[in-house]
Order: sequence, then C-alpha cells, then structure tokens
Amino acid sequence: MNTTPWTVAPEPYDSPAAAALWRAYFTEVSDRWYLLHEGHASDPDGLERAIAAESGSELAPPHGRLLLARYAGEPAGTAGVRLVDTDTAELTRVYVREELRGKGGAALLVAAAEDAARALGATAIRLDTRSDLVEARALYARLGYAETAPHNADVYAEHWFRKELAPPRPPRAGAPRPSRTSRR
Repeated sequence: MNTTPWTVAPEPYDSPAAAALWRAYFTEVSDRWYLLHEGHASDPDGLERAIAAESGSELAPPHGRLLLARYAGEPAGTAGVRLVDTDTAELTRVYVREELRGKGGAALLVAAAEDAARALGATAIRLDTRSDLVEARALYARLGYAETAPHNADVYAEHWFRKELAPPRPPRAGAPRPSRTSRR
C-alpha cells in the first residue's frame, strides 16, 4: 500500500502549475545570487524578463519532459530533463517548495527524471549548479552524481555533475503485476 503524500507525473511545461513553480524556483535562485553578490534581491523588472525568456519549451516531448511533484495533491515541485545528444540528458529545474523540503520530494523528483531520461534513450545524465546552492550539491552527491569537469560555459555554472544511468530492471519472474482495473 502506497502511503506517501507525494506523486510525480509528467506535466506540460506551460501549464499554470508548472509556470507558478518555475516562477518560484527562478525567483529563489535569482534572489539568492543577487543577495550574495550584490547585497539586494533581484530587480523585479529584470526578474520578469528573465522568467519570460525561459519558456521551458525544451522540456516538451519528444526530446524533453517536465515532471511535476504534488504533495497531498498540491503542486509542490518540478524536475526537467532534455536530451543534449543521443546518449545524454540534462537535469534541470529541480525545485521543491521551501515549506516541503526535507520530506523526500527532491529525491523522488530526481529518480523520476532519471527514469524519464532513460525513456528518452539516455544512458547518462548531467547537470550544472552554483556554489551557493549547497543543498542541491549535497542532494546530487547523495544520489550518486559525480562532480566532473565543466561541460558548458554557462556564466552561472560553478559545479558540474554526471551520473551513468543503469538500464531499468526487468520485473522479477513470478512477481505479481497489478491490473489497471484492480481495486485493492
């Protein structure tokens, strides 16, 4: 019996829930950067322009996926993957609302993103992040991502990670398979 309040499912990158979580994510990481480097929060006009400039369309099928986590039915976080070549996916937009952090949602989102990357044909997944996002760096290390040499020249990237994706395990012989119509 599944008793977790978390669910993760694909979501259109431009849905209202995805857009609201993208705004929350981008505002948080932008404000953190500006507070650290310039001593003030993001300029509201600049923030609006930056949010609008990053539509997320690269996370649409057939070459990408956006996953939305819900906690007790409410939108709670996102993770996106997109193919960068035939074998490699990029993990992006990993975010969990602040009040829900520490409840296991980020690890579930990353695992679902890895599954989505496999479904896209990727055998490896990579990402970049900043030094001040220490929680993210700790999460990726805990989930088996290894820090690597830079794979891009993004001005905000300071740490690069990669993980080889093991193929999905086939179901065990004799394991029960739930019916889509069963009502247990």
